[in-house]
Amino acid sequence: MSDIESAILSALSSGPDATIPDSFAFATTSSLDHNSIVGTCKSLEADAYVSVAERSTQFYVLGKEAESIVQNGSQEILVLNALIAAGEDGLSMPELQSAVGKDVCKIGMGNCLKNKWAKKDKASGKLIAVATEGIKDDVKEQLIALKSAPEGENTKVIDDKAAAALKRRKLISLITRKSYTISRGQEYAPQRVKKAADLTKEMLESGKWKDTTFKEYNFQTLGNSVGGGYLHPLMKVRAEFRKILMEMGFEEMPTNKWVESSFWNFDSLFQPQSHPARDAHDTFFIKEPAATISVPEEYYERVKTMHEKGGSGSIGYRTEFKREEAMKNLLRTHTTAVSSQMLYKLANQPGGFKPAKYYSIDRVFRNESMDATHLCEFHQVEGLVADYNLSLGDLIGTIETFFRGIGITQLRFKPAFNPYTEPSMEVFGYHPDLKKWTEIGNSGMFRPEMLAPMGLPKDVRVIAWGLSLERPTMIKYRIDNIRNLFGHKVDMGMTKNAPICRFETAEEEEEEKV
Repeated sequence: MSDIESAILSALSSGPDATIPDSFAFATTSSLDHNSIVGTCKSLEADAYVSVAERSTQFYVLGKEAESIVQNGSQEILVLNALIAAGEDGLSMPELQSAVGKDVCKIGMGNCLKNKWAKKDKASGKLIAVATEGIKDDVKEQLIALKSAPEGENTKVIDDKAAAALKRRKLISLITRKSYTISRGQEYAPQRVKKAADLTKEMLESGKWKDTTFKEYNFQTLGNSVGGGYLHPLMKVRAEFRKILMEMGFEEMPTNKWVESSFWNFDSLFQPQSHPARDAHDTFFIKEPAATISVPEEYYERVKTMHEKGGSGSIGYRTEFKREEAMKNLLRTHTTAVSSQMLYKLANQPGGFKPAKYYSIDRVFRNESMDATHLCEFHQVEGLVADYNLSLGDLIGTIETFFRGIGITQLRFKPAFNPYTEPSMEVFGYHPDLKKWTEIGNSGMFRPEMLAPMGLPKDVRVIAWGLSLERPTMIKYRIDNIRNLFGHKVDMGMTKNAPICRFETAEEEEEEKV
C-alpha cells in the first residue's frame, strides 16, 4: 500500500462519519502532491473504499504589479507624493517621469487627474497637486487585505465593485481550484485488499480461491463493438482494375510466388546476363537458398542457344551464357517473370497453343533509393494478349480500352527501348488535376528471341503492357507522398476513412457533361 493511500485511509479511520473536507488542504498539511491524492482517491473509489464529492474554491491571486504596490504603494499615490513635494511650481512631464519612472507616471498621472487630486496648468503645462491631505491609498489597502486573508476566503474581503476595478487594472485574477471531499465508502477498511480479477489454476490447486475476494462480474454487459476490417486504398483500386480487366476477357495469372530464379526473371525474357539491372544494387538476391533447384532443361538449352548464337533473325548476344548466373534466386523485379512461365505453359499445353489473355496485379521488388515517389517494393499491373498475327495497332487499341475504363481518354505513345519487347512504347496520359501529361505505363510486343525458345508458333505475336498500382491510387486519393500510402508510415485512420474507389468510364463522363 502506498504512503498516500495509507494517509487517506488512516485519516478516515477515526469513525464512520470521518471525512476529509478538502483534499487540497489535506495535501498541504500532509506535504503530499494533490494530483497524486486525486489519482489515489479515484482508485479507492473504484473499489468502494472511499466516496468522493467534487468541490470548487474561488480566490483572488495578486499579480507581479500588485505585489509591488503592496511594498511601495499605488502609482497614483507615488505620483501625488511627488507633486506635493514639488509644491506650487508643480512638475513637467519629463520631471515627473524622472521622479517616479515612466511606467508609474503613465498609470499614476491618469488616476490622479481622474480622482481630481491634481490638475494641469494651462500656461506652463505642468502638473500641480490639488489634494494634499486626507488621501488614503485604497488600492494598497485592498491588496494587503486580499493577501492577508486565508486562501479560499479572500473573495469576501472586498466588495464586488473594488474587485472589478482591481481586475480591470490586471492587479488580481480570480482562480477556481477543483478539489474533493472524501468520506468512507461501503467497502471501507483501514487497509485495502486488492480483489482478484481472474480465477487461476494455482488458486484451484491450493484452495486459495476460497479465501480470495474477487471482483464482481457483470454477465449482462456487452463487450466493446468490434469494427469490421477495412480495405486499403491500394486494394480498392486493385479491385476496380481487376473488374475492368475481367470485363475485357482477361484471366488472372498466379503471382503468389515472390521469389523467382534469374532464369525466369531475366534470361527467358532475352535480357542479357551482363545487363545492369542484374547487379546487386538494382536487384535483391536471396542468400538462402541462393540458387533454384531446377528449370525445364530443354527450354533452358534453347534459351542458352538464343543468347549465345541467336535465332529467328537475331545474332544473339554472342557472350557466354552461365548456368550459375541463371540459377540465382531473387525477389522478382517484375511480374513479367510470371508472364514468361505462362507463355511457356501455353506453348506446351496438351492440344497445342490457343489464344489467351492474361493479367496480374501483384508486388515486385527493386533495390532503389526511397523518396516521395519511389519505394523498394510496389505493385505492378500487367496485361498480355497472345494470338495470331497481332500488330502494334492491337496493342494501342487494348491499352486505350483499358484506360477508357478508368476514365483516361487522352493518351500519347512515345517510342522506347525494353530488352524483351520490340517495338516498345511509353504510355502518357493527360492528368486533368495536374494539367499536364504524365507517364502512366510501358508497353511493347515481345521479341521473337523470347517467344521462339518457348515453342510458340511462328505467326503468334504477344502484346503486353504494364503500370504501377501506386501511381493511379495516389492520383485518385490525392496523396503526394508514396510513403503515406504504403509502408510503416501509413496512417491507419486513412485506411479506415478512405472512400470507395470508383473510376468513371469515358462514356459516363461524357453523359455528366451533357
